[in-house]
Amino acid sequence: MAEKILVVDDDLETLRLVGLMLQKQGYHVVTAASGEEGLQVAVREQPDLILLDIMMPGLDGFEVTRRLRQNPETSSIPILIFTAKSQVEDKVEGYEAGADDYLTKPIHPAELIAHIKALLGRSRARREAALPRGYVLGLIAAKGGVGLSTLALNLGLACHQRSKSEVILAELRLGEGTWAETLNLHDDQALKNLLSLPPTEITRSTVENNLLRTTLGVRLLLAPRRIEGYNPLFSGMAEKLTLITRHLATLATLVILDIGTPFLPGYLDLLNQCDEVMVVAESQPFTLKLTRRLLTDLEGYGFGKSKLLTVVLNNRMRADLQYTITQVQDTLEHSVSITIPPVPELAYHAAMRSVPLLHIQPEGLYAQQVMQLASQFVERTRP
Repeated sequence: MAEKILVVDDDLETLRLVGLMLQKQGYHVVTAASGEEGLQVAVREQPDLILLDIMMPGLDGFEVTRRLRQNPETSSIPILIFTAKSQVEDKVEGYEAGADDYLTKPIHPAELIAHIKALLGRSRARREAALPRGYVLGLIAAKGGVGLSTLALNLGLACHQRSKSEVILAELRLGEGTWAETLNLHDDQALKNLLSLPPTEITRSTVENNLLRTTLGVRLLLAPRRIEGYNPLFSGMAEKLTLITRHLATLATLVILDIGTPFLPGYLDLLNQCDEVMVVAESQPFTLKLTRRLLTDLEGYGFGKSKLLTVVLNNRMRADLQYTITQVQDTLEHSVSITIPPVPELAYHAAMRSVPLLHIQPEGLYAQQVMQLASQFVERTRP
């Protein structure tokens, strides 16, 4: 939804020209031709920003500013005074009345837009900082091919079933998305769409608008499977992924991130957004050695100390081809929270029916282990 700007000016030509300029920038514009009308419109429309002239008959802009600040319904709306009064004492009075910014006419349109964007950005940041923040769990593996994405999807569904609260699952690996194909969903462009935006346009509302509400009860941020032609998206990708994650945390009680391997752009910044990291391993010698190194790195970043670190063993092969749990823990030098059993037949039937593995045999051992794991995370999200 476009941000709303209220323009208050008694000069109709100024209202028209400024309104057109703002509309071309994608803003929704409402206008008022006097101070009294501006106060009424501000209460009724609740704009995201007010662009206010000073020299108006009746209530001037200084008095309008003071009254806006005194009214609890409008006290937090950013106010940009835009006037021909350029004396220092006028600017001082404007700021003392409660204006956030003060510009004098005439001014280049680009400079006016820059000030408006800066004010709106600071206002969004203040609002979002005041929002409740959900629990963010990041799933990581030392290498690909250990079933991390499948486990992340089923874990998220299990957490929703356990808690009945809002859960968001996010694929953050551009060109490596699997959930759309797993669930037979046709639009997997959400992450691509967000990464196509400049950072200033990655807002809470744009992130929310790209989430897919499913019949499974959770919302998904889907990544495309193919990556051809997406090279421009990698510009600034680290910053954008951090912004996306920060907004996701304000939209749900629990956010589960499919981070994949430590090679994702902005990996360390994403870790800073996580309240807990879950490392997914398999009981093969080479994978366990890599996982041991990953755990050492994560401990250096504070996980396992100031932040929680959980290790899950995702077995997908016959037991006689795997290390025992004792051998796994000795190799990792870390305890394993839970072991997920191999279920190749269930996985086949889930793929054929385009349903989550958790739904194929709800009372089976696989579902029991995933639900048990989900219970741990749900408990951590409780107030």
